[in-house]
Amino acid sequence: MADALNMSEAVLPAADSPRPRRSWRFRHLLLALNVAAVAVALLLWWAATRFGWVAPVFLPAPGDVLHAARITLASGDLLTDIAVSARRVFLGFALAAIVAVPLGIVMGVWRPAKAVMDPFVSLLRPLPSITWIPLSILWLGIGESQKIAIVFMGSWIYILLYTYESTRRIDPLLLRAARNLGASDLAIMWEVILPGSLPGIITGLKVTLAISWSCVLSAEMIAAQNGLGALIWQAKDWGNMPLVLVGMLCISLTVLVADWLMLRIERALLPWERGRRG
Repeated sequence: MADALNMSEAVLPAADSPRPRRSWRFRHLLLALNVAAVAVALLLWWAATRFGWVAPVFLPAPGDVLHAARITLASGDLLTDIAVSARRVFLGFALAAIVAVPLGIVMGVWRPAKAVMDPFVSLLRPLPSITWIPLSILWLGIGESQKIAIVFMGSWIYILLYTYESTRRIDPLLLRAARNLGASDLAIMWEVILPGSLPGIITGLKVTLAISWSCVLSAEMIAAQNGLGALIWQAKDWGNMPLVLVGMLCISLTVLVADWLMLRIERALLPWERGRRG
């Protein structure tokens, strides 16, 4: 018995194990690598413009981009364009999720629904959002509803596919076990299918959110007077390349903020995933 206790003490990690400290150091090392990579990229950008490796017409200097950003921020136009584009993206994205997530779950658990939807998915999946712009302008004009419709048409099919695949990948043994224990169809849906498919669904939503931004930008560049896409297109017409880069950087920063928010939501909805992913 004493030998068994000694063996168990040898196997179990000590309370003062250095693993948390090593994990803390590793996270800070990764953060330092992130900062160093950005610093090196900015240094190369500055050197390329400072020493004439790249003409300013193709790549403005970092100082020129900062100057254009300060001017646009001071006028209030930049924040307005960010807010307009973000509203269009999140409204279209929310509508796409409301439609596609339940439909994808139904397709995953009920084969007749998949048989009905398969032809439409096969026809619509290859079409990029920009192909819907002429029809959407004809049907809806060039107002806000047209921009939201473009985001919806460019997003819902990907959310649908991610949701369907996540639902289909649930272990059938879990479903059989729940049925053998006497669970009803509603209980199986709520206790087995939804928790099992939710990680994949949230991953699909995060990926599709970035796609939604590309959809709204294509719509704004063609038929809009405001928004980040319109800002970039108008700056291109004026030959203002620093302002073009300001618009591009704002898109990237806005998507990073959205990803951060999605990560917070994911951690709140999936507490059981924290340890495994860590």
